[in-house]
Amino acid sequence: MPVTVQVPDGDVPLATTPPRVGLEIVLLLALSLGRSAIYSILQIVDRLTRPQALNQQTSTLNPSVIPDRPWLDLIYQVAGIGFAVVPALLAIYLLNRNPGDGLRRIGFDHRRPGFDAWFGLVIAACIGIPGLGLYLGARAMGINTQVQASALTDQWWTIPILILSAAQNSIVEEVIMIGYLFTRFRQLNWALPAILITSALVRGSYHLYQGFGGFIGNLIMGLVFGLIYLKWKRVAPLVVAHLLLDVAAFLGYSLLADQVDWL
Repeated sequence: MPVTVQVPDGDVPLATTPPRVGLEIVLLLALSLGRSAIYSILQIVDRLTRPQALNQQTSTLNPSVIPDRPWLDLIYQVAGIGFAVVPALLAIYLLNRNPGDGLRRIGFDHRRPGFDAWFGLVIAACIGIPGLGLYLGARAMGINTQVQASALTDQWWTIPILILSAAQNSIVEEVIMIGYLFTRFRQLNWALPAILITSALVRGSYHLYQGFGGFIGNLIMGLVFGLIYLKWKRVAPLVVAHLLLDVAAFLGYSLLADQVDWL
């Protein structure tokens, strides 16, 4: 028999059984970032058991699939980005009670575009520089791999694809890890500290393939983003911030990797 679970801050009650919602959360994560977390843990175990030091290994983002056939590589890139966004769309759909409900409930709508844009820029600026310092420090300490943020071949579509990849990452991670999980966990009467820590731990875990610097940096980012969401109830500025951070990382690496030796 369905039950209604009362939730804080006027959130919409959950008109289904808590075990069913728990299963929904597990299945969605298994299709998306939870699966990535498991594979990332396996990757860090693999890296730590190699004879080569962790900071002498490389983690490659945005690789070319078929570098010798650029037109087919482009199709693969677009298809990969498109399919990767589907779990975020599913999360929004699952939060819908009426069309558009899911977007409004997590604050990923067009009601405050100016606020979302400038606040996202501020968040990105506050996180980006310390994040770069943490990455360089972790590499110097030998606890992080060298992150190759782009391995695409030099084509006319390289920059647009990197921007689309950044958009995919920001939408999927913030919609699922913040908007969806915070909504569902609050409906299940989880304590706010438990929600913050669980979401941040999962976020850090699916970056473990980069090393422990990637884990720590994204754990902190998850906590900060979670606190911001609890305060302003909007995912949109977090998506903007994440988008700007990834665009800077992807394009910055693509443009500077051959010019500097510390990336």
